[in-house]
Amino acid sequence: MQELIKADKATLDRADRLKRRLAGREVILASASPRRRELLSCMAGEFKVIPADTDETLPDYMPAKMASEYLAREKCLAVARQYPEAIVIGSDTTVVVDDEIFGKPSGHDEAVKMLSALSGRVHSVISGIAVSCRGRTKSSSDTTLVGFKTLSNEQIEDYIATGSPFDKAGGYGIQDFENGEVYIESGSYSNVVGLPVEELTLLLEAFLDTEGER
Repeated sequence: MQELIKADKATLDRADRLKRRLAGREVILASASPRRRELLSCMAGEFKVIPADTDETLPDYMPAKMASEYLAREKCLAVARQYPEAIVIGSDTTVVVDDEIFGKPSGHDEAVKMLSALSGRVHSVISGIAVSCRGRTKSSSDTTLVGFKTLSNEQIEDYIATGSPFDKAGGYGIQDFENGEVYIESGSYSNVVGLPVEELTLLLEAFLDTEGER
């Protein structure tokens, strides 16, 4: 758990407070990601996992930097409509390179193309989050700059052979690299893993503080 969060003490303290405040509440994570599930467990002791079934097609006008928050809201609201009394949390993560969104690679060749494009440069990872309960929804996003050292063709092929790229935006998971090949230039580590713990603790705390307001 700790290696996925890598958050400051203030964030961890907020997470502990949230775990107490959410005790006894129905909390739903609208995502099947095991990484998001593990990260959410630091601030919600018990919760259900109900993946959202949504169309992830973006509107034509949607800038790449806004896509993750838009999709997080769509996923959150899709589940919240079925469970209006629950606190539903949605999230979506995009890897953005030169205003182009890198999704999950569909196969070997696309994974090679993505990892080669990321090699030796810095890109943006943007995670959108949304919280909904009883007809009220709040959302935000967090951006982390991530750098790749130059990867050899052999390193790229070895990583693809593990199968890890195919369920991750951008074709990689930062937690898979232990020798400094991928590093945080600025921002949140957990954001890159898939759920920005710092931003979500702030959003959830504000959401709970204003319950009953419209």
